[in-house]
Amino acid sequence: MLSIDRSIIDAIVAHARRDHPDEACGVVAGPAGSDTPTRHIPMDNAARSMTFYEFDSMEQLRVWREMDDRDEEPVVIYHSHTATEAYPSRTDISFAGEPGAHYLLVSTREPDTEEIRSFRIVDGVVTEEPVRIVDAAVDPHAVQSYMFGQSPATVDYECSDR
Repeated sequence: MLSIDRSIIDAIVAHARRDHPDEACGVVAGPAGSDTPTRHIPMDNAARSMTFYEFDSMEQLRVWREMDDRDEEPVVIYHSHTATEAYPSRTDISFAGEPGAHYLLVSTREPDTEEIRSFRIVDGVVTEEPVRIVDAAVDPHAVQSYMFGQSPATVDYECSDR
């Protein structure tokens, strides 16, 4: 399962919408060995294509070196599909070179909604996985309290067909 912060998902979706109708692409780095995505890195689609994405080789080298220097790894590799569902294409599968990464796809084919799905792609085998979106601004262990409206002084529970 991919657990990812809502603010990172929001940034990925904003990147996908901004680059539409071209595919957007990027990485979410995290501490090496943690499987925890923490740092969003939007990248340029060197292909400038509506149907294909390709990291710029110099930018990719710089980003991967930066991750290495920070003891990070690519936890999520993402891109958008602008006219099709959020499912890896044959090309996506053939270029998936990070067996430990989550491959997140965002479909921007509908102007008002986004389809977000995550996959593991290892040796050409695609396995979909659940996406758990968390809100880091809210402590999951905090006690939540709610105020409900006051009940009326009299309550009529009788139901009739009058």
